[in-house]
Amino acid sequence: MSVTNQAPPPKRSLWDHHAIFEKNSIILLLGVLLVVAIGGLVEVVPLFFLKSTIEKVDGVRPKTPLELAGFDIYVREGCYLCHSQMIRALRDDVERYGHYSLASESMYDHPFQWGSKRNGPDIARIGGKYSDDWHRDHLRYPQAVVPASIMPRYKFLEETPLNAQHIQANMRTLALTGVPYTQEMIDKAADDIATQGTAEPAALAELQARYPKAIAHDFGADKHPLTEADAVIAYLQQLGTQVDFKVYDNKANIR
Repeated sequence: MSVTNQAPPPKRSLWDHHAIFEKNSIILLLGVLLVVAIGGLVEVVPLFFLKSTIEKVDGVRPKTPLELAGFDIYVREGCYLCHSQMIRALRDDVERYGHYSLASESMYDHPFQWGSKRNGPDIARIGGKYSDDWHRDHLRYPQAVVPASIMPRYKFLEETPLNAQHIQANMRTLALTGVPYTQEMIDKAADDIATQGTAEPAALAELQARYPKAIAHDFGADKHPLTEADAVIAYLQQLGTQVDFKVYDNKANIR
């Protein structure tokens, strides 16, 4: 009895297994939906078990009433369209602007001011870099202090009295979103605005007890009404001053 030698069947290649997806659009669609669903679950489900996705850092506090008023004006005038407040963790950014931005620094900003385009410098670390008078001149006539600046003039800000009647309502609303404004902070908003806008306020210690590292400014709030420019300057001068980055970096190195 003779035995005929038969060649073994050819092995199926990877393409043969994958061809079913390439030739059948329904199966391909179901496969894509399955992969996306699994990937989405892996990314989303762990977040339900976290109280917060933002690492809290010592020093970050809510804005004072005067700083909050300046923030609202800053947003109203669209300043974020040219100035971001997000220093990337890139060597060029860090060397030019300072320590890279932390998510916790913007946790009380509604809306946040990160931005994705810069027609002007990033101002996340501008607090304390220049004097109040420099900022006033810069708002009044930017080219007088930065000749190459393309920033428009905001002289009208120092000619417009600050309307602070809505500050308490703003603080109440922000408290609903999680900003830790207490009832005491809301009740004393008007007094805190006057305190922070005076050169040598007797109540500065009380203000700083509610808002650590709050800076008093020689705006003459005890002599005449504050202006919108005063509020914007108070807001700018606190940017990047709340977190001690030396301590933060040392803790990171220890870990």
